[in-house]
Amino acid sequence: MAVITGAARGIGLAIAQRFAMEGARVVIADLNEQGAQDAAAAIGHGALAVPLDVTRQESIDGMIAAVVAQCGRLDILVNNAGIFDLAPIAEITRDSYRRVYAVNVEGLLFTLQAGARQMIAQGHGGRIINFASQAGRRGEALVAVYCSSKAAVISLTQSAGLDLIKHGINVNTIAPGVVDNEHWDDVDARFARYEGLQPGEKKRAVGAAVPFGRMARPKEIAGLAVFLAGPDAGYIVAQTYNIDGGNWMS
Repeated sequence: MAVITGAARGIGLAIAQRFAMEGARVVIADLNEQGAQDAAAAIGHGALAVPLDVTRQESIDGMIAAVVAQCGRLDILVNNAGIFDLAPIAEITRDSYRRVYAVNVEGLLFTLQAGARQMIAQGHGGRIINFASQAGRRGEALVAVYCSSKAAVISLTQSAGLDLIKHGINVNTIAPGVVDNEHWDDVDARFARYEGLQPGEKKRAVGAAVPFGRMARPKEIAGLAVFLAGPDAGYIVAQTYNIDGGNWMS
């Protein structure tokens, strides 16, 4: 049983589709309940939709309880849910900071914790795959809060990975580069306001600047998630893997 958060669209949906293709039963856990239900129905193969607000502990706990009640166990947790904001340093607001960290850091940490507790109780180990970003590898002038939140995901993965491997739980992270999906349509619009660009201009320029020559497609991220959840990744612990077309080398 694989739970993917933020899976009603974009990368999360592509991962859920790929897990289902590989024979796993998937749970679409998302704040967008209708979107999650539509995604689960489209996937079929016993896919479930469960509402999830990672900023509320009762929602996290309720999601885990619902998964266990309906499926009996939790084997794989993909922490994909995240939000984006940008502003120059002089214009960052506490509200923006709190929103981004509530989802990208606090929400991820306590969803990871709840998933790990269930896996420990089951006694058979498990896999937890977090989502950072190439933004977590470097600062960007307009993106301080988001970049730092994704750097925190990389650090949390290292600590959680070292702590949980004694229970047979492998924790690792994927750091995508720029991905052509709904998320980047929103990012493009935000950059347009601050940089005086036409809609789509930032997205085209960023895609062209990738060494590979274009943005990634969501399905190109999903394969690594499947690998990290599978038996061939059993000796991989606390690592962060880039999928960015050559943007960042580490």
